[in-house]
Amino acid sequence: MVKLTAEIIQNSMQCINPVKDRELDLRGYRIPEIENLGATGDQFDTIDFSDNDVRKLDGFPYLPRLKCLLMNNNRIVRIGEHLEEYIPNLESLILTGNQMEELGDIEPLVTLEKLTTLSLMFNPITAKQHYRLYVIYKLPQLKLLDFRKIKLKEREEAKTLFKSKKGKELQKEIIKTAKTFVPGGNANNVAKSKGLTDEEIKQIRDAIKKAGSLAEVERLQKILQSGQIPGNEANHQQNGTNSMDYE
Repeated sequence: MVKLTAEIIQNSMQCINPVKDRELDLRGYRIPEIENLGATGDQFDTIDFSDNDVRKLDGFPYLPRLKCLLMNNNRIVRIGEHLEEYIPNLESLILTGNQMEELGDIEPLVTLEKLTTLSLMFNPITAKQHYRLYVIYKLPQLKLLDFRKIKLKEREEAKTLFKSKKGKELQKEIIKTAKTFVPGGNANNVAKSKGLTDEEIKQIRDAIKKAGSLAEVERLQKILQSGQIPGNEANHQQNGTNSMDYE
């Protein structure tokens, strides 16, 4: 992984893109977090962060010029609060191929009043019940969702559903889930189903907290999901058990 530095920003490719916007290309550096963007001097309409390792959409300085963020194929599970204070004129946010899971996690986007284009394609969130209607309801300023134009009929359907008694109950559940959801947290239940004790699960969790890289975190999470203990993988393999068999 590469720390995003002022030097990388200054040496990265810059261009005028097909829609005549000034664009900064930060693709493919395996950057783990957004930082040091003050080095751009707010000189770009579009920043392309595709194919990196960003986990949370935050870390922006005040960039009033920024209109488009391309975040394809990262590892984003969270969106930071108060983005409107830093990127108030954002119009397009492309989150295709990330790890957004809960409908309530789009809540921070509500305050981006100029956001008209959003893509969450190839995120787990798209499999949630009422996904499209919920996003349309929460973000009425959107014109395109997942590269499909939002139709008046969909807006009316979303409003009818989520203003009803049933819809209000759904919203409460969505918000509750978003507040309690921890990325990878469902692994606890999986681990228990494999026969691990609470103490063993805690041991793995502690190892995850001490991990020095995302690769190590992911390796430990796989171990947790497979029902193994860090350091005991060899014993499981000798017994004919392979962690990958459970995935």
